[in-house]
Amino acid sequence: MKKVELIFVPTPGIGHLWFPDAALDAYTKSLTALPPDGIQLIDLPRVDPPSLAPWKSAESIIDSFIKCYIPPVRNAVRDIVSMKCSSDETRVAGLVLDLFCSPMVDIATDFDLPSYIFITSNAAFLGLISEFQSSDPEHVIPGFVCPVPTYVLPSAVFSKDGGYAAYVKVAERFKDAKGIIINTFEEVEHYALNCFSNGQNPPVYPVGPVINPNGLSYSDSDDKVMKWLDDQPQSSVVFLCFGSMGSFKAPQVKETALGLEQSGFRFLWSLRVQPPKNDASNMLPEGFLERVQGRGMICSFISHCGWNSILESLWFGVPIVTWPLYAEQQLNAYKMVKELGLAVEMRLNYRKDSDEVVMADEIEKAVGMVMDGGSEMRKKVKEMGEIARKSVMEGGTSFNSIGKLIENMIGNN
Repeated sequence: MKKVELIFVPTPGIGHLWFPDAALDAYTKSLTALPPDGIQLIDLPRVDPPSLAPWKSAESIIDSFIKCYIPPVRNAVRDIVSMKCSSDETRVAGLVLDLFCSPMVDIATDFDLPSYIFITSNAAFLGLISEFQSSDPEHVIPGFVCPVPTYVLPSAVFSKDGGYAAYVKVAERFKDAKGIIINTFEEVEHYALNCFSNGQNPPVYPVGPVINPNGLSYSDSDDKVMKWLDDQPQSSVVFLCFGSMGSFKAPQVKETALGLEQSGFRFLWSLRVQPPKNDASNMLPEGFLERVQGRGMICSFISHCGWNSILESLWFGVPIVTWPLYAEQQLNAYKMVKELGLAVEMRLNYRKDSDEVVMADEIEKAVGMVMDGGSEMRKKVKEMGEIARKSVMEGGTSFNSIGKLIENMIGNN
């Protein structure tokens, strides 16, 4: 029997590709050494992005950018398929496309291959981009138990510059795929997954949590941070990280610092500031670093944001405080707080470009709630963490779902 191979086409974005930037080039290359035969990385020729008006939405820019890469991706797939056709050992079973790469379903069809869409967010997000119905002031979104209030919808929904339209164009091609793979698990999104098991859509395969439990090393300073963390008592440190694109202006940095100081808890703060300010220390309250020395540390970690970070927190049984900034994070926050009861609410509808400042007292209160070792919410998160791990073990829901996906792929040709 021939070995089966898949061709993955990711979007070059942090939460989609999993590899933030060139600094991780060594890590991506290490994938080629994974057993049994490694992963072959194919570098595509650089394509100049289309000329678009600067006011166009990020979603429409991504859509145009991906379409520019259809010709080189088609050429790469042609070369791979041609090579495998002449091999007695391997065959290509299909293409796995990032959700933003759904226009490339046609490439798979051209070579008589099935395509599968990989959604890096959750199942409820699939409902937003594929079957969204608006009814002011609340909205019926498949995957959510209750109508969703307007104020937690992603900014793209309100964009007049092609934001939500780009989502719709992407989702329209899902029906032409052989299956939809989602980074989630049955127990945390049972209702949402049931909404799409109606025979009207391609089969949906929850395969998560897809995370790297060992983490990645980004700089030499990581060793210093890890040593500091190892010296702290178990479950005693608050970690603040707002994702690869999460940054704040000076007033919010100051209030956050004061809130952490007033809370009295140990903390690790991944601090990013908005340009042109480059020295974060100049934005902190005077004497702050001296007053928190020993119980607080500021670093420059890069972390996934949104759904990836939520899954990582659940995996380790660590509760979170919601402070969404961009993409679908407001929707994720609403789901975690209002529908699942697995997070502490500080904000559900904060936006990265907002002038609102979350005050120190609010931050202090939220930190106190999330650090309450005897809270019911912390207990629920810990239980969900155990369930998340069982889901990917033999006999677990995601393990079984992956088995069905493999059967689908192998049975195609």
